[in-house]
Amino acid sequence: MFYEFIAAIVSAFAAGGIASGVLWMSKGRLPKWIVPACAGLAMLTYTVWSEYSWYGRMIAGSPPEVVIAWRNETTAPWRPWSYYKPVINRFTAVDKRTIQRNANLPDQVLVDVILASRWQRVARVKVLFDCKANRRADLLTSDIKVEENGAISGATWTDLPADDPVLRAACS
Repeated sequence: MFYEFIAAIVSAFAAGGIASGVLWMSKGRLPKWIVPACAGLAMLTYTVWSEYSWYGRMIAGSPPEVVIAWRNETTAPWRPWSYYKPVINRFTAVDKRTIQRNANLPDQVLVDVILASRWQRVARVKVLFDCKANRRADLLTSDIKVEENGAISGATWTDLPADDPVLRAACS
């Protein structure tokens, strides 16, 4: 977020400098308010570009095995342009490179789920999905143990709808 703020300030100074040069070349025929107006417009333009391109920039660097399962589109009154096209501010992805299956429990899949949100650190969470029972267990605590047959004990299971996109991405 700090770097985006710096980039917005730099774009304002650049646009203001260009407008100042144009004002000087016009020998004062243009109104003087053109300099701060161009600076403000540059900041706004950079901010809108940054908001809309964040999601694309995030997934562009992902390998093809990382499947986007869910994304959140939002609108806000302080971003009136988001009513025209909602802004994606977070998403959930399944890293298929990390899939682990147990021959004793073929309906269960252990996989890394990636949680990304704008202006926050990306989090990776180990999640166990039961594809047949439509449920998941987040493996976040140290109370979780793996039994000899490969079953997980000590996990809290959460029921999911059958069409849950993260469940479908992990189980497909």
